[in-house]
Amino acid sequence: MKNILNPSKFLVSSKLYNRYSGILNLTDVSLFLIDNDYNIVHELIPTPDFCNHICFPSNEKLCKSYRSRIDAQSYGCYICPNGLKNIIVPIVVNNEVIGYVGGLKAYLEGDEYKKHTIDIQKIQKENDYDLEFIAKSINALKVLNQKQIEVHEQLCNHIANNIALDIEEMMLQKDPQVDRLSIEKEILERKIIDLEAKNMSLVVNPHFLFNTLNCIARIAYFEESKTTEELIYCLSDLLRYNLRNSEQLHTIESEINNMEKYLYIQKMRFKNRLEYNIRLSEDIKAFRIPNMIIQPIVENAIIHGISKNRDGGKISIDYNFIDESHISILVSDNGSGFPENIIEDVHSQKFDKGLGLGSVDKRIKQYYGKQYGLEIVKSDFSGSTVAIHISNQPIRSELHV
Repeated sequence: MKNILNPSKFLVSSKLYNRYSGILNLTDVSLFLIDNDYNIVHELIPTPDFCNHICFPSNEKLCKSYRSRIDAQSYGCYICPNGLKNIIVPIVVNNEVIGYVGGLKAYLEGDEYKKHTIDIQKIQKENDYDLEFIAKSINALKVLNQKQIEVHEQLCNHIANNIALDIEEMMLQKDPQVDRLSIEKEILERKIIDLEAKNMSLVVNPHFLFNTLNCIARIAYFEESKTTEELIYCLSDLLRYNLRNSEQLHTIESEINNMEKYLYIQKMRFKNRLEYNIRLSEDIKAFRIPNMIIQPIVENAIIHGISKNRDGGKISIDYNFIDESHISILVSDNGSGFPENIIEDVHSQKFDKGLGLGSVDKRIKQYYGKQYGLEIVKSDFSGSTVAIHISNQPIRSELHV
């Protein structure tokens, strides 16, 4: 293709997503971009664990059913061998396919019985996964009605058309050399951020860790230690959520579900010294947020606000609409408040790394812009409140190449 050194690089440019990032709130099922080498180069909405870990030969390549449909140029909706509804929409620029929009990976209403026909034992033999993980992954697959599938199909076509229009416009208006340098600069920036995130990941093989935790949970089950079993499964889910697609946006609903597991574990630790309350509206459940944004704020409230008090305390997670596009998630505790020097550092953007606030604020600004981030809206002897300011239309959907 003339004037484009590598068309697939345009699929990972955040500048292409400004037009349609807001409409992703219309769906919560898998949606991703594919290049001509069968690589998933960008996950706008995460793929289910079942497809990501069991069907795909790797985290980057597509499953065989997707590849065969692309090779046959058979686009649109189809049903995979496991009974899941899928979609492939080509991105066409100057009569040439430069990539694809894919998605769904869910059952149509009436077909959900097919998940019970999947041979778990066969999958376990072919993959190094625990039976518990396979069963939970299958059970988590979503079921959609025909209207939801039609909306998702329209969304995929809209995104494919917009990407094609953006690329055509860039070809007409931009110097290819300048554009190439701009894309390479963005790719390098993302790789730096990705390396920073990976430095905070577990060194232990995660599959070994999850399998070990599930093994311990089964022992607890047979010993009739139900609380121990629940704690282990909560911890396993927490670790899996933390490691999965940490550079991409998740729904606020999934982030809050993760927080409930974290607070359940802390409740078992502190007993009646810890109380918590979470208020989440249907209006914001589908909004997208970087994962592990709320957890460091809650952890800080427990360590510095609750654990130091003999009688413990209470943590609340709430939300507030500042305007149509500005949302605040509020984390409050009834501890002793922040030290004065911490408040001054936050207001001057000189965060104390020990509190973990700096990295959270930095990640928020990278996704939403410099006008968003953290704010200490209250801190006195009666407790503290930290506001997490985000937009319902992020300027980018991921930070990874």
